[in-house]
Amino acid sequence: MLSEPNRQRNALYRTVALLAGFAVALFAAFWLADYFFIGAPPAPGAKGPVSQLFHFDAETLQNALGNLAQVIAAVLGIAITVVSIVVQLAATRYTSRVADMFFRDRTNLVVMGFFVVACINAVWASLSVTHDYVPQATIVMTVVIATASLLILMPYFAYVFEFLDPERVIARIGQQALQSALAANASIAQRQSAAVASLEHLTDIAINALGQKDRIIAAGAIAALRRTLCAYLPEKKNLPAAWFAVGPGLRENPDFVAMARDSVEDLAAGRIWLEWKALRQLREIFSQALASLPEMAHVVAIETRYAGEAALAAGERNVLGLVVKFMNTYLRAALNAREIRSAYNVLNQYRQLAEAMMRAPAQTAGDSNAALVEIGGHFKYYAQLARRMGLGFVTETAAYDLGDLCELALDAGAACHDRLLGIILEIDHGEPETTADERALRGVRKAQVKLATYYLLRGAEARARAIFEDMRHESPERLLSIRDEMLSVGSKDFWEVVDRGTNFDYLDDARKAQLREFFGWFGRLEAPPTAVA
Repeated sequence: MLSEPNRQRNALYRTVALLAGFAVALFAAFWLADYFFIGAPPAPGAKGPVSQLFHFDAETLQNALGNLAQVIAAVLGIAITVVSIVVQLAATRYTSRVADMFFRDRTNLVVMGFFVVACINAVWASLSVTHDYVPQATIVMTVVIATASLLILMPYFAYVFEFLDPERVIARIGQQALQSALAANASIAQRQSAAVASLEHLTDIAINALGQKDRIIAAGAIAALRRTLCAYLPEKKNLPAAWFAVGPGLRENPDFVAMARDSVEDLAAGRIWLEWKALRQLREIFSQALASLPEMAHVVAIETRYAGEAALAAGERNVLGLVVKFMNTYLRAALNAREIRSAYNVLNQYRQLAEAMMRAPAQTAGDSNAALVEIGGHFKYYAQLARRMGLGFVTETAAYDLGDLCELALDAGAACHDRLLGIILEIDHGEPETTADERALRGVRKAQVKLATYYLLRGAEARARAIFEDMRHESPERLLSIRDEMLSVGSKDFWEVVDRGTNFDYLDDARKAQLREFFGWFGRLEAPPTAVA
């Protein structure tokens, strides 16, 4: 299968051949028509059509070759002007790396060099013709080169525009980052510097695209960061130990120079400085997305989850721990910006990462129970923080996500299950202080009740009893309203478009039956009579 550069070059060659063939056929048809049919009939013993074509007159050639040199110089000027403008616009819009990549590309160098050679050759050929001497081979070669320069011009412009296509630019930068990390043809310091520069250029492209509201390019740059990281993880075991050291050159990078020495040493000891750098770039894009295009923050969270799953598959526990830290950072940033939708989406991706950890085989996941309990603790922390900030919906979402993790842990027989159950029961500790607080705590109770119905459905009554004991002192009015609201939900699908696809409070008929049994443990629930004045 041809690589992208080879495919582009082959397309260029085919286009040139097609144009050349058409031009030759068109000229030959009219030339032969003139020679045999339109012009005067050739005299006996006259030159044939081919010989007549190459019969050069010195005086005519001197004028023609001078004009030919001007034409080729004009072609060179057009090519340089168009290329300079297009490359500069692309570099300004995306990243300065575009110009560097363009002038390192072999095809670009060959074509521009050919234009220069053609121009020089035409100038010298025009000076070589005299009244006494006509260099026929030189003239034929000059005409062929001039023809080729004209034929190449339009296909070359097509190649330039294709070369500067944003998706291809992004793909090349990602490939360069990976090649810099894995190649062995340069010093460690040069490879580290090149890899870091490529990651930063991808970040620049994403941030510039966000500023211009260009979702497609931003998403492409974010995905390229993730693809580079995921491709690097399985290969890093083959790299020398010196690659993982944070040397003086790398230490001067802005993202490393601000870090405490102990933190930098931890990155080097964990062999994860490149992963940290890539995730740091994603975090920078996430922050920019919150400010200019919040829906793209969701894309960053998705790609970060993919990176975590790749680390899990590669057995890179240190990298997985990094991903968890950055997920927490996303949540903090979303809450500080009061971006409820972004926090909701991050929690969705965070939960899916935890589910992947729970499902992973033991040989790749290792002992993930402690990590899962830690993630559960993070969910509780940000749920309670959101409640204090008046963002009750985030609190509810975290509770439902914890409930889903408890369900999966029960089915998997995970040792972390009981710890996760304890965590979800701790989210709503404390009395509500405001109306928003009350709504958030009701949402948490609904999540706990939903989990209790799952326990009863799976025959885990003792776990459902633990939830009952935590709720038994709730007021009958709140319990009654929670029960009735959950029983009234009849549609699985939420009435708005959401990524999760389901209504939090939905229970199928089997679980609604368990819901009635659960609330039966509280005795008779009735709303108190209304006081009569």
